[in-house]
Parts: sequence; structure tokens; C-alpha cells
Amino acid sequence: MSNEVLNSLLKEYEQKKLNAELDLDRRKNNLYKLIPRLEEIDNELNNYAINTAKNILNNSSDSSTINDLKQKISDLKKEKELILYKNNYTLDYLTPFYECKICNDTGFIINNNYKTTMCNCLKQKLLNISFNKSNMYNLKKENFDNFNELLFSDEVDLAKYKFNISPRKNISNIKNKCKDFINNFDNSEYKNLLFVGSTGLR
Repeated sequence: MSNEVLNSLLKEYEQKKLNAELDLDRRKNNLYKLIPRLEEIDNELNNYAINTAKNILNNSSDSSTINDLKQKISDLKKEKELILYKNNYTLDYLTPFYECKICNDTGFIINNNYKTTMCNCLKQKLLNISFNKSNMYNLKKENFDNFNELLFSDEVDLAKYKFNISPRKNISNIKNKCKDFINNFDNSEYKNLLFVGSTGLR
């Protein structure tokens, strides 16, 4: 997959993320007009969060003060949830509606080893593009389930086929190798497949 294709997809992701956040701003502003107390709560939450962080970083308050700030934050969040519930809004209404909840429309996530890896949603888009370029359109018919090994000879003829096994056995081995490759596609340690043959062979 070329860098040009990946960069194009990442621009799409940036736009999707921006659209979700602009949509949140619109919803938030409309809701603030309808229920002013929600804006007051959000402003208070921001102030308490900043004060809590400052106190922790500066070590300027005892634990009781920090715990008091955390309790106020908790109380405000509960009040906010109650207001949303009473007005028939879901609890996530004041959060961005990202298309992918895993990567938040960035295309990347932090794995368990704290390394940045590509999200499955972006992987799938790349695979879809590769698939569309591969001219494989009839997978309902052309797949392993419909593969007929009986079309190949069961005769062992070393002089003719250059193998000491039959073409049927050979194609069966090839099919199993291909299926094994597919099942281990995400394994970076797994070997690639290489198909070779004379020009025009399919």
C-alpha cells in the first residue's frame, strides 16, 4: 500500500474527527441554551479539575483538600447525569460521536506495550482498497469452500509433473498453505506467500 493512499485515508480521519467535535460543539451550545445549569456545571468541573491538578503538582494542599475537590467533582458529574436523564438525553450526549469508538477516529491506538499501532478500522479500509484493486469481485463463488480438488489428476507421474506426488495432492497442499497464511495474516513473524510460474498461468 502506497504512502499516498495512507496519507489520503489519514486526511479523511482528521476530517471525521473534526466533524465529530464540531457536531459536539453545536449540540453542547444548543443544550446550554435550553438548560443553562449544564454550562455552569461544565465550567465548575473544569475549574475544580484544574485546581485539583495544581494542588497535586504543587503539593500545596493536604490530602483532605484534594479529596474534597474530588468529591465536589463527583457530585457535579452526578448532577449533570441526572439533568440529562430527566430531560431525556443519553449520558453520552455531551461527548463526541466518533465513528470508531476504539481510536476516536484517529486511526491509531496505544497497545498494551504503550506503543502506537494501527486501529483495526484503518486496517480494514486499507484491506478494502487493496481488495478493490485486486479484481476479486466474485468471492461468493470463487472461494475455498467451492474449490474442487477433483478437477486435478490423482495420478503420480514424476516424468510428466516433476513431482513425486499427484497434482491433486499438490494442489491440496497449496490450498492448506494458503489457508494457513490467511489465518496468520496479522502475525508479523509469519512468512509471506510467493506464487511463481510461466507467463500466462493462472
